[in-house]
Amino acid sequence: MTTNTIDAIDKKIFTYEEALATFPDVRRRTEIAVRQMEALVNQLKSRDDLQARQADLEEACQGIFEHWAQDITDRHGCEVKGLWLVDWDSGAGYYCWEYPEPNLAHFHDYDEGFAARIPIN
Repeated sequence: MTTNTIDAIDKKIFTYEEALATFPDVRRRTEIAVRQMEALVNQLKSRDDLQARQADLEEACQGIFEHWAQDITDRHGCEVKGLWLVDWDSGAGYYCWEYPEPNLAHFHDYDEGFAARIPIN
């Protein structure tokens, strides 16, 4: 069995209602990660040696992002597609959300991606 076959078997397919049910937790966890990253940036900005700390800042921000992405994927089976960007596979495309949008209200086909997303309702 190839990795692609395993991925296809393990991949969660969501109805819109199932995606909506996970959305409040996804949004809450995203808000926590955003606040962590903002606090880190603000803490380092207050130091005189920000230039010397740039590598530390980038590494810490990457760690926050990676932890958030893994948490979202593990808990809900959603797909993280970028910084604060989450997709729920519908079987025909993706329900798509980007922080700080208030609702899960967009969809895009598999082939088109975020730039071609359309409102669900």
